[in-house]
Amino acid sequence: MYFVKKRQQAIVGFLEANRISFEEVDITMLEDQRLWMYRNIPEEKRPEKGNPLPPQIFNGDDYCGDYEDFFQSKETDTVFSFLHLPPVKVQTHSENIS
Repeated sequence: MYFVKKRQQAIVGFLEANRISFEEVDITMLEDQRLWMYRNIPEEKRPEKGNPLPPQIFNGDDYCGDYEDFFQSKETDTVFSFLHLPPVKVQTHSENIS
């Protein structure tokens, strides 16, 4: 389960660094949250045997994906879309030259 913790830390670190608010849910301690997660993961994302491993990412009730999906969205610079968030507008300062 070491790799699960490392993956969780990678996601949390990214969210914190980008000042994206989130709620981390420990499904090992909350049976109702674990069952909710399992029920709300789309069929095509479930393993053939057993239950999906954390981290699984949701935006409210909307399923975003798992760690591999998150990592792919980082690689393609589409994390905000992956998280179902509006894109960040980068403000630039330009000088007017007369």
